[in-house]
Amino acid sequence: MVNPTVLVESLPTPAQEKDRERGSDFSELSRRIADAGLLRRRPLYYTVRFGAVALALAGGVAAFVALGDSWSQLFVAVALAVVFGQLGLAAHDLAHRQVFSRRRPSEAGGLLTANLLLGMSYGWWMNKHTRHHANPNHEEKDPDVSPDILVWSRGQASRATGIPRFVGKHQAALFFPLLTLEGLNLSFNSFKALGGRAVKRPLLEGTLLVAHFVVYFGGLFTVLSPGKALAFLAVHQGLFGIYLGSVFAPNHKGMPMIEEGTRLDFLRRQVLTSRNVRGGVLVDAFMGGLNYQIEHHLFPSMPTPALGRAQALTEAYCAELGVPYHQTGLLASHREALRHMRSVGEPLRAAS
Repeated sequence: MVNPTVLVESLPTPAQEKDRERGSDFSELSRRIADAGLLRRRPLYYTVRFGAVALALAGGVAAFVALGDSWSQLFVAVALAVVFGQLGLAAHDLAHRQVFSRRRPSEAGGLLTANLLLGMSYGWWMNKHTRHHANPNHEEKDPDVSPDILVWSRGQASRATGIPRFVGKHQAALFFPLLTLEGLNLSFNSFKALGGRAVKRPLLEGTLLVAHFVVYFGGLFTVLSPGKALAFLAVHQGLFGIYLGSVFAPNHKGMPMIEEGTRLDFLRRQVLTSRNVRGGVLVDAFMGGLNYQIEHHLFPSMPTPALGRAQALTEAYCAELGVPYHQTGLLASHREALRHMRSVGEPLRAAS
């Protein structure tokens, strides 16, 4: 069943609203979370996790060099797609200051991980993601649901023209094929953003991005023949995009969309628009803790290993308040998202 649309007027950022809402429902949950010690840093966890990702990246590069001009490199492409997905999750945690409490080391780590290793602008992505956190699923303010190619509500579908109108008719079927382009799309938008205000250090970020692609493409076309290099590129970037989409799409797609009109407090705005994904240790590792999306949106700087315990506290507290709290399995979350996408595209199919 498609979730109902929620109407809401312009709202302050989470940081501003936390200051405003002392004594609110959110401040009581925040007190319980703090009393449980769930906001303290976990340096050992991140040392082990990031160290494992670094070793996997080094192993993938070593295997690439050792195999030479061989079709076996496609297996390396698959492995490196997973490693790149984990690097994206690492950049996400650094941007939210889950790893370091101070800005400088968080930013330095984010620039190295996102720009140099992934080929994605840290400044551009952080600007975009901050706006998403402030107004999740808001049709006008959340860049993650802007109708650039896909449409996320029937209202967007009714106003769609050009590519969104064409793609929106069959967007549920096209969603995963389109995700194969997501990695390249992130890099394209990163270079595009260097001339805008979202990137505060365009020279530094641009240099790191160029360095990434010089090494990336230089390595591909030096070690591999042109045909094998293009095949490696397609497999690596395609699976990397699908991985990212599989992590981020279940979090909000198919949950209530927010329009101008009705005011929601911070807790309800974050809880009602987010979906948690169950699945245990494997899902936790695959999604980097973002399967606890409700808790992550309520406490963005909370370290990943604390999210599981925070989930139990948050779900119980929402039950006390009578606030709907949605949690489901990984496959079910994708079914809900795809069902929603098909439903909102129905007016476009009916009009054709």
